[in-house]
Amino acid sequence: MIVVVVALLQSAPRAQQRSVFRSGTELVLVNVVARDKSGAVVRNLSRDDFTVTEDDKPQTITSFDFEELDAPAPPAADRAASATQAQSILSSPGRTDDGNAKASAERPSANVDMRGRRLIVLFFDLSSLQPEELERAVKAAHEYVEHKRSDADLIAIASFSTSLQVVQDFTADAETLGNAIEGFGSNNAAGFDSGLTGDVEDTPDIGNAFTADDTEFNIFNTDRRLEALRTLADQLAGIDQKKSLIYFSSGMSQQGQDNQVQLRRTVDRANRANVSIYAADMRGLQALVPGGDATQGSRRGTSTFSGASTRNQFGSQAGSQDTLTTIAEDTGGRAFFDSNSFGQVFDRVVSDTSAYYVLGYSSTNPARDGRFRRIRVRLKRPDLKLEYRSGYYAPRDFAHSTKDDREEQLQDQLASDLSATDLSAYVSTAYFRLADNRYFVPLSVVVPGYQLPITKTSDKNKATIDVLGLVRDEQRRPVGRIRDTVRLSADAADDIRKKTVQYETGFEMPPGKYRVKVVVRENQDGAFGSYETDIVVPDVKRDAVKLSSVVVGTQLQPGARKNDRNPLVRDGRELVPNVTHVVSAGQHLYFYYEVYEPATPVKLLTSIAFFRGRQRLFETPVVETTQLTAPDRKTAVFQFDVPAASLPPGLYTCQINVIDDSAGTFLFPRMQLYVRR
Repeated sequence: MIVVVVALLQSAPRAQQRSVFRSGTELVLVNVVARDKSGAVVRNLSRDDFTVTEDDKPQTITSFDFEELDAPAPPAADRAASATQAQSILSSPGRTDDGNAKASAERPSANVDMRGRRLIVLFFDLSSLQPEELERAVKAAHEYVEHKRSDADLIAIASFSTSLQVVQDFTADAETLGNAIEGFGSNNAAGFDSGLTGDVEDTPDIGNAFTADDTEFNIFNTDRRLEALRTLADQLAGIDQKKSLIYFSSGMSQQGQDNQVQLRRTVDRANRANVSIYAADMRGLQALVPGGDATQGSRRGTSTFSGASTRNQFGSQAGSQDTLTTIAEDTGGRAFFDSNSFGQVFDRVVSDTSAYYVLGYSSTNPARDGRFRRIRVRLKRPDLKLEYRSGYYAPRDFAHSTKDDREEQLQDQLASDLSATDLSAYVSTAYFRLADNRYFVPLSVVVPGYQLPITKTSDKNKATIDVLGLVRDEQRRPVGRIRDTVRLSADAADDIRKKTVQYETGFEMPPGKYRVKVVVRENQDGAFGSYETDIVVPDVKRDAVKLSSVVVGTQLQPGARKNDRNPLVRDGRELVPNVTHVVSAGQHLYFYYEVYEPATPVKLLTSIAFFRGRQRLFETPVVETTQLTAPDRKTAVFQFDVPAASLPPGLYTCQINVIDDSAGTFLFPRMQLYVRR
């Protein structure tokens, strides 16, 4: 185990309080639509006609209301007053210094009464929409506002590219809405092609020798999009009535390294705020033909002829839609795929909100355990069909003080589906082969220093971070555990706020797919953070070039004890992985990777190139080796020291060139890297 404090490249917020969501009420609201056999909404039901159970336990309905939005419109003065109230709720969210959306700290204390209004938020995800997809979204929005919008509708408009923006607060003015929507014309598209990977097999041949690896960017982008949805839900929480959020995107792919807790947290916040998400895939009906369509170049490799290309296309499309299905159905909305009739999403919103019942009850379960609670609503009339959300996540309580309670609290967070994310935490892993069927997996846990409430006057016993983690295999058997306490120096509080705290550990395991979850808690205020993701340890024996992970860091930690099992520890120093892949111009980039069982006689050539788009801006000299560095492991070790000052500031695609000259094989893995001034 090693703990290091790493320089934080972005400036920390000044006197900024951490945002923590607290719910001041245990009232659970459930929107229910009752339909007869013809699909028409039934309007004459009373409170006594409904029964509600939570986890099969009966609940008492304490509030009951019927919302009817297709009734005669209220007077103009009343509409103007309610519109003003709505505008005071949906305001531009706070942002962190790096431009990311930041969640609202508290639910508004006074709820706004918006009875008789249909509240719709149009959310344009510019980070995923390609220009032609954005045009479809703009056209569909114009069509609804200009031709189908009713007097009961209040519409707001938001967007996300690199940060969350509220473009237009709630309004009923068609001209104002039309102008805001028109601002998303194709010339303003901020999409990108997320379909390229570092593997040249089955990728479009566009004349480049290599293909950029977008994986790191996509992982970061997905979590930020979920955070933007969560922030919008928090902003809308002050309105009791149902809110409908129409999410225009081109899918949301989970890359296998995403924080699954973030997805569940987004669903939870939307449910608490009574927000239903309607996801519209603006790619429309797609024809997935072998070799790709006319918008792409010819495909490389043999996948087109074996059928693997078509399977990959179907798998990629389904994967990009699964997350949208989850956030839509779990919030009581719907997802719309594979259709060129984009007005369907608006028709469904109108159908779901024209007339519905709002049932409220106080849960009889006092446990604040963060577990999912399943809701079932029944009617005395069996001939009617009910539509409602399936449940919600219970709140969590961190106000414990005893040592045993604190330990149990950590264990509960680890076991909970909805662990807390009040404290940011990030996890990264790599893999290095130790023997034929044994790998060492270094694991890094990172917490931004500015989020830790450590001051010079802090109790030194509380200037600590607890770390708890568990690694499971595909049969959910535990194969690795973490339990440690990181002690921080209260005297160095100012220094900690400008840097990150990084915890290093590692495991030995065979090839396979694993699931890791890590929970961290700072012991000053008791805030928690959590991160959950997959670990894939490949069996490199079948690879033409048997390559380990490529680890890049900016710090060599001195004084590390020799650990024969951790390849990152060499000559008394440990290479500390850079989790964010963001460096400053004054730092050094230390690269480390290994090649196993090269062909004999050994002749390996390797170098590292840095690309800006198609232009190669820098490349290290080629290193050639004719002998194994670690003969006992049949391994050749490569280390590079690249001064970041050699690279102009900006975003790079970093390509590692590895050639086994004796075997005539090669590999060109890539990663994203950003150099700051």
